[in-house]
Amino acid sequence: MITPTRRDLTVAALTASVCLGLLGFIGQDRLAAAVPAPKSIMGSMAFDWEKLVVKKSKVGESRTICRAQTATLDELEMHVTTLDKGQAPHPPHQHADEELLIVKEGTVEALVAGDWVKLGPGSVIFQAANIDHAIRNAGEGRATYHVIKWNSPGMLAKREAAKAAAKAAAK
Repeated sequence: MITPTRRDLTVAALTASVCLGLLGFIGQDRLAAAVPAPKSIMGSMAFDWEKLVVKKSKVGESRTICRAQTATLDELEMHVTTLDKGQAPHPPHQHADEELLIVKEGTVEALVAGDWVKLGPGSVIFQAANIDHAIRNAGEGRATYHVIKWNSPGMLAKREAAKAAAKAAAK
C-alpha cells in the first residue's frame, strides 16, 4: 500500500480547494462573460473520509469530494449525502448527465425508471440521462449514499449553449 506524503496531501487539498472554490468566489454571470481559463485536469487522487468537510442541511448533511475536469470527462462530480429519517434531498427531477449512487448505510427508496425501489447498504443505483429520478430515506435511522456524476466531452458546452438560447428567446 502506498502512503501519500504530506506534500501529496497538501497538493491534493489545494487542487480540490481551487476546483471547488472558484464558483463560490466568482459569480456565475461573471464566469459566463469572462474568457474561459484553461481548466486544470484532475489526476489520480485519494480522498480521506475523515478530512471531508461536512455541510449541514435541513434534510441531513453532505460532503463534497470533487467537481473537476479529468483527462476523459468535462466534469466529474462526487459527493456523499446523509439523509435524516424520512427526508429527501429534492423532488424527482432529471438532467442530461448520468449518475451512479452507492448506498453506504441505511435504507433508501430510489425512483428508477418510474418505479420506487427499496435498497440497503451496498446497493448500486444507475440513473440514466433525462429520466426522472429521486431518492429518499426509507429507514428508521439515517441513510448515507455516495454520488458519482459525470459530464462527457461537450455536454457542458451544449448545456450552456441551450441556456443562452433559452435566455435570448425569452427576451
